[in-house]
Amino acid sequence: MDKIRSFDELPISLRVEDLTAILDIGRNTAYELVRSGQIGSVRVGRQIRIPKDAVQEFFQRQRDLK
Repeated sequence: MDKIRSFDELPISLRVEDLTAILDIGRNTAYELVRSGQIGSVRVGRQIRIPKDAVQEFFQRQRDLK
């Protein structure tokens, strides 16, 4: 994924690998966030896709915790 400068530039759905770059986390942590439901996802065949809105909701919940 190229350097993203704003939320609006994100594609409508992301791969787990994209999530690792956006959140600056490891692959295992990204899969754990998805598996635990902390970040919403959709399975398309064998692929996991993360709606960009789910990332925004995750950020909002994290901000509300502080």
